[in-house]
Amino acid sequence: MKILVVDDERDIQTLFEQRFRKEIRDKSFEFVFAFSGEEALTYLQQNQHEIVIILSDINMPGMSGLELLRHIKQKYQNPLPVVMMITAYGDAENFNIAKQLGADDFLTKPVDFTLLKEKFKQ
Repeated sequence: MKILVVDDERDIQTLFEQRFRKEIRDKSFEFVFAFSGEEALTYLQQNQHEIVIILSDINMPGMSGLELLRHIKQKYQNPLPVVMMITAYGDAENFNIAKQLGADDFLTKPVDFTLLKEKFKQ
């Protein structure tokens, strides 16, 4: 399963690679990282059929995760990737906007990786 992680914090890549070391080694998960919404859209334009799940931070400079979500849900429907939004702020406004835009799930930082692994298996 190929997963696109979008976050402006570059240390997120190291964190995911450490937490999913076994799954990456077993090739059950493959992660691709984009460090902005714009970079994520560029990747999706070239590789849209590879991505099964997108995990996106909401608060990023430039294109926010909510703007990225809007673009993804409008443009990438065959196949439609699962989009999970991640934020440090578990506020109701971001949650409601993300749900209205079609987010499939909403997670708060720090990410509970045990819970995330379970969500990936569903």
